Amino acid sequence: MPSYTPPLRDMQFVMHEVLNVSADFAAMPVHAEIDADTINAVLEEGGKFAAEVLLPLNVSGDREGCKLDQATHEVTTPAGFKEAYAKYIEGGWAALACDPEFGGQGLPLVVNQCFYEMMNSANQAWTMYPGLTHGAYAALHTHGTTEQKATYLHKMTSGEWTGTMCLTEPHCGTDLGLMRSKAEPQADGTYRITGAKIFISAGEHDMAANIIHLVLARLPDAPPGIKGVSLFIVPKFNVNADGSPGQRNGVYCGGLEHKMGIHGNATAQIVLDGAVGTMVGQPNKGMQGMFVMMNAARLGVGNQSLGLTEVAFQNALAYAKDRLQMRSLSGAKAKDKPADPIIVHPDVRKMLLTAKAYAEGGRALMCFSSMLLEKELNHPDEKVRKDSGELLAMLTPIVKAFITDNGWISTSTCLQVFGGHGFIKEWGMEQFVRDSRINMIYEGTNTIQSLDLLGRKVLGNNGATLKKFGKLIGALVAEEGVNEKMAEFITPIAVLGEQMTKFTTELGFKGFQNPDEVGAAAVDYLRVAGHLVFGYFWARMAQVALRQIASGNTDPFYVAKLQTARFYFAKLFPETATAMRTARSGVRVLMDTEAALA
Repeated sequence: MPSYTPPLRDMQFVMHEVLNVSADFAAMPVHAEIDADTINAVLEEGGKFAAEVLLPLNVSGDREGCKLDQATHEVTTPAGFKEAYAKYIEGGWAALACDPEFGGQGLPLVVNQCFYEMMNSANQAWTMYPGLTHGAYAALHTHGTTEQKATYLHKMTSGEWTGTMCLTEPHCGTDLGLMRSKAEPQADGTYRITGAKIFISAGEHDMAANIIHLVLARLPDAPPGIKGVSLFIVPKFNVNADGSPGQRNGVYCGGLEHKMGIHGNATAQIVLDGAVGTMVGQPNKGMQGMFVMMNAARLGVGNQSLGLTEVAFQNALAYAKDRLQMRSLSGAKAKDKPADPIIVHPDVRKMLLTAKAYAEGGRALMCFSSMLLEKELNHPDEKVRKDSGELLAMLTPIVKAFITDNGWISTSTCLQVFGGHGFIKEWGMEQFVRDSRINMIYEGTNTIQSLDLLGRKVLGNNGATLKKFGKLIGALVAEEGVNEKMAEFITPIAVLGEQMTKFTTELGFKGFQNPDEVGAAAVDYLRVAGHLVFGYFWARMAQVALRQIASGNTDPFYVAKLQTARFYFAKLFPETATAMRTARSGVRVLMDTEAALA
């Protein structure tokens, strides 16, 4: 069975030494009392929960999967899942970053994200059950009425009730304007909702007393398309006046999907048969509430692949140090053994370092994004809130798509380190590959994220938000541009930062003439933008490491960070040159292909 050690040291490095989160918290009254010791203590205990409670259930949960009773429509989760969830609630983990008004602990979002990274490493399928609840909680916290909040948020904060987001239908995925589910108004102000949803993660299970579905549906007089979609709360059990679960509602699981991975999570086909629902927000404005969930979920999906990248790396590294195979090309390294450990071979190190660089770069971006969301919600300065929100909106598709692309690359290369053993279930590596593959698909495929980034978030405001990120790069370049020791980290991002302006303008002009040009270039563009962002954070991490070493700090952690930074800029960052070239190749080679695709 795979092993896992929570990367607490690296989390502390990113939060306290690179991002200096305590300074940001000091500027926000809601978190002014939070210090590094508190954060570290919470995450240390969270790491124990992930490694000791969740990790042992990962392989067994994958093998056992979920079981649906067709007669009762009830789903049984794998052995141990329900008991682990009870420990999760008992430990107060569900309430970690929730609003104290509803029983939450009010800790910063970055703490919750780091905790979830560790849980994703230990058991992504299990972590999806409470993970979906956070998105539903956020939507109701933002758009729910006072009565709705009082009814649902306390139980969702405690974890007693879980939540889902019910969007996809059999005939439509991302194109929600094609939705057919109907909501009929009732005299008492509720709605009767009828329809079918598919691919609903954690849509039915035995771990919580109630499941609160947030469902998109159409009113009878709704305009066509996305402008005619409304959002509804549809609980599994209707809620009594005293807040307890009441009669069974007309929403049930009609089937479970048979999937490539995440077998321990119940991906449900949900049937709505006149289910009672209450509207969230205004009629035909349902996407406002759903986007709160979707954006939270997109950050969460990036975090899933970050967790898988980390755990795959840890296990591949341990194997590479132990597995004997051949001799080093430059001469025997383990002369007392019949062969050298495979970690002496250059390409094995390349595979390991690829996963390490993508994990540590992704962690920096994830923590930074969490702090942007925190500032958008809680900073007292309106301009800081606005700027943080705009920057987060641009970075969200990068978090979702770039980190999950990298997770697929990393889990695959870590499996490769194991050779034939990686293809065998007993080692656990193939599960990481299977589990990581869904992350590139759900919550908007990575192509959808790429179109969102280039079409909406960059070209949509003529590159204004991209320029804001460019200012962060410019400030770092100005600070370290004359430091020879930083040149290998600063020069690449300085050059790419200048190239991005011309590159973006060129694609925008071509897209103005033919919108398909944006579609042809978007995926390559996101890879370039992702490396620009990762490059910025790797340069900042190298900056801190160099300063620590210069001050006489002999902790090998900083040497390791520099070595990984050098690898990243030498072996991974140059992908940007290829991606820019392929983006510029245009749409004709894709669309003028009638004979090839006949």
